[in-house]
Amino acid sequence: QVQLEESGGGLVQAGGSLRLSCATSRNIFSFNVMGWYRQAPGKQRELVALLGRDSSTNYADSTKGRFTISRENAKNTVYLQMNSLQPEDTAVYFCNARTYLPVRSEYWGQGTQVTVSS
Repeated sequence: QVQLEESGGGLVQAGGSLRLSCATSRNIFSFNVMGWYRQAPGKQRELVALLGRDSSTNYADSTKGRFTISRENAKNTVYLQMNSLQPEDTAVYFCNARTYLPVRSEYWGQGTQVTVSS
């Protein structure tokens, strides 16, 4: 059973920063892709950032230039550094991990709340 545990959420003023962490119960390189998604009240879950096993990255247009996804292999942890936070970044942030072989599998963390006040 794969476990993803997020931490680092909280309340921050607009313009501030937070760093989210996602610790995995498995070797981080066993996943093809890891990433972060978010879901605001009344909205669908949306992509924030992805990090491939090959270190390729993909960001939502709304987070490019402000958010950075990275990993620390020795700790089997993925991070999301969030700078210049705005009230519209308020959401529950979820860690996601995927494997493609032998079958496609997807795992989610329970989420961590990020609230940005104006």
